[in-house]
Amino acid sequence: MSESSRPETSPGRRTLSETASKAIVSAWGVPLPREETASDASGAARAAVRIGFPVVLKLVGDGIAHKTERGLVRLGLRDAASVEAAARELLGRARPEDGEVALLVAEQVEGRRELIAGMVRDPQFGPCVLLGLGGVLAEGLGDVVFAVAPLARSEALSMVDGLASSRLLTRPFRGEPAIDREALADVLEGLSRLGLERTDVESVDLNPLVVVGDRPIAVDALVEQRARDAVDPGPPAEPRSDAALLERFRPLFHPRGIVVAGVASHPGKFGFVTFHNLLCFDYRGRILPVKPDAAEVLGHATHASVDELPSGEADLVFVCTPSKVNVELLRACAKKGVKAAFVTSAGYGEAGEAGRAMQRELVAAADELGMLLIGPNGQGVVSTPESMCAQIVAPNPPPGRIGVASQSGNLVSAYLNYAVATGVGVSKAVSLGNSAQTGLADLLEYFSVDPDTDVALAYVEGVGDGRRFRRAAERLLRRKPLVLVKGGARAEGQRAAASHTGALASDDRVFDGLCRQLGVLRAPTVEEAFEWAATLATQPLPHGRRVVIFTSVGGWGVLAADACAEVGLELIPLPESIRKAIDERVPARWSRGNPIDLAGGETRDTIPEILDLLCAHPDVDAVIHLGLGIQSATAGLFRRGRFFPEHGLERMAGFHERQDQRYVEAGIEASRRHGKPVLVATELVASNPENPGPATLRAHGRLCYPSAHRAVRALGALVRWSETRERAEG
Repeated sequence: MSESSRPETSPGRRTLSETASKAIVSAWGVPLPREETASDASGAARAAVRIGFPVVLKLVGDGIAHKTERGLVRLGLRDAASVEAAARELLGRARPEDGEVALLVAEQVEGRRELIAGMVRDPQFGPCVLLGLGGVLAEGLGDVVFAVAPLARSEALSMVDGLASSRLLTRPFRGEPAIDREALADVLEGLSRLGLERTDVESVDLNPLVVVGDRPIAVDALVEQRARDAVDPGPPAEPRSDAALLERFRPLFHPRGIVVAGVASHPGKFGFVTFHNLLCFDYRGRILPVKPDAAEVLGHATHASVDELPSGEADLVFVCTPSKVNVELLRACAKKGVKAAFVTSAGYGEAGEAGRAMQRELVAAADELGMLLIGPNGQGVVSTPESMCAQIVAPNPPPGRIGVASQSGNLVSAYLNYAVATGVGVSKAVSLGNSAQTGLADLLEYFSVDPDTDVALAYVEGVGDGRRFRRAAERLLRRKPLVLVKGGARAEGQRAAASHTGALASDDRVFDGLCRQLGVLRAPTVEEAFEWAATLATQPLPHGRRVVIFTSVGGWGVLAADACAEVGLELIPLPESIRKAIDERVPARWSRGNPIDLAGGETRDTIPEILDLLCAHPDVDAVIHLGLGIQSATAGLFRRGRFFPEHGLERMAGFHERQDQRYVEAGIEASRRHGKPVLVATELVASNPENPGPATLRAHGRLCYPSAHRAVRALGALVRWSETRERAEG
């Protein structure tokens, strides 16, 4: 049976028989059982004798994809007579649409664990490798992980850890040993190479991949082949050098001056708000407002046209003009030395075919002029090193080390609002709008070399060119962490495919697999994404997963311990030296374990001393500090009550508030001295943000988490990034 005889199962695709499929996968190192094919019942019986009993018998054919669902598989046949009888029955089940059929006789391999492995060609990322729980429940259970080819050995070895049911494989199970990770990695790497080298293969399905002892064996295989003239897109263009990247984005983030085109007199107009924000927040360069009637705005003179502007004074134009005039506006600005444009104007790609045509014209003009273009339909750009808040919205964030890029303007605002609320600042922020010329991948590459940025934070709805996105993320992650939230996962569908592998390959699963593979920190919510980025920007990296929870009172510590277990952090037994030191400082009622609960027995210096003891100990990698602000909350009650300031309340309130300030400063000092993260959590950051505890953290540029769970999950992200860095450096 030749592959060329296979009928197409969908336009441009055809599903190969099991025997043809196995011939392909075996060439890439996939282990298979001993098997033979036969054309009739007696031939099947003779093949079974040669292989040895028990055997499996299958009816295979050109049009047969899923044999189990059609009842075309017989298991446990133990003699020639039963093979011959089963063969006659299966031949009788053949349908005309099955094409030429044959009998496949294979040794019966047995194992209690069944996997699915495969390859599918993703339209964005190219060939992707799948691993999951297999058998007939593969699609029903959906416990699968993906990785994008090419697959490094370490990535193949770690794929099993991404499964919810990984313990069934990584530990002995019902008397069977843990799976041989190296053997499984061989299979996954082979599928990766197959996807890269056999560009005519659309998908591969190894289901089930039975774990026999500790080794995987593919007892079934299905290959979906696409037309041989189908061509994968080539690799993305050669990346820019570090110096070229910095120079390309310099006019956007470090402009000598800004042309504001479309300045308005009405405070409700975008052109007014942008001009106001640049003036209000003291942009360091020159501002050149353009307004057709040259009317004064906010006490500043304006220019009637770009032609009136001096040459060489501005690098950036912020465009708030109607879309129909913008191409000529860019040309006029280019004559004045402008090298970058941020376009807020709408009515482009989001507005139908006419808008898409205008967008193509805008990009063509920018490319011709050598101009960096952000937008159209964007909200603005921030560069705190330049005191530049060029936005049509609020807020203006404090300076810091987080670089923000978002495919939604509102989500940029959300991240910046969190920066304002927490005091953990931003270096650069940009709303990408329609990403007509410059997209998320370009910003990730820029952040990788930007000296003002330590952490990249993104909101993603679609990646477009997946290969380009992967290359940009890899370049960034060699130096800095990337935290992101992805929207639109529910709207992204699964493939229509003949294989289980193809059907399981939703866009979001593939993207999630790439994030896990590269070390991207994908957060579940916008709030946590900012918290993770803020943690990475302000805390030292831990050397391991060993955590001590420190609280002055009760249940918080129990909940934090539960949260540590959920994210894989190790709550270590309290070291004896620390136990003895605490015994010397507080009454015997304290918890004497981890979590450390002082049960209210601390004195003036206890908490600062214990924070330093914990950070200094070699067995402690990180500290979660709970209970901050309790004393200041009591002080607040004193100050608001009718008995204040008499009865010693003023003195006591001041003492309580100073103590919480001391606790914050002691934790930061211990963290910096010993190079270990100390994360502080209290709900008072939300209910009473001016409480001296969280307020002092904010003043020092460190995050106060609203709950122990949020602090623990942020620490989990910090640990994962530290481990990613260690793997890259090792």
